Amino acid sequence: MSISFQNIRSCKLFDGLDDRELETLQLLFTEHQMGEGKTVFVENMAAESLYLITRGTVAVFKMLAEGEEKTLAVLGAGELFGEMALFDNTPRAATARVAESATILSIKKSSFDAFCQNNPAVALKLLRNIVKIFCAQLRETDGDFRNRFKVAFSEMN
Repeated sequence: MSISFQNIRSCKLFDGLDDRELETLQLLFTEHQMGEGKTVFVENMAAESLYLITRGTVAVFKMLAEGEEKTLAVLGAGELFGEMALFDNTPRAATARVAESATILSIKKSSFDAFCQNNPAVALKLLRNIVKIFCAQLRETDGDFRNRFKVAFSEMN
């Protein structure tokens, strides 16, 4: 089945890729239709794929205690998650669940690795884009942490 990136062409993952490169890349992705409440992956399970949302929303959260969850992010169309699976062989750090019926594309680590071997120039563009996305997330998280710290510190005084 052919997957179209048309409605997510502006996704930061695809920055700098031309139409030919996108056509090659789209062959690697598998499309999943997922209803609200469906779990994409669970914290501590083996990580094997990166996911890209084309429609709907996905909540990413950590389990804190029996039945308690801490939402880390709610992601929408054009956003990716599970990207750490492409870089290491550690279990998932969080759980991802569909918050609003979604269409999600996935790419397995093994497919990505083979693609990188055969398309090093495109792979470099993708890896740079993933690093940029990851850095932006870290900066946002750092800013949130600093703001929470300031509020907590001011409440102590």
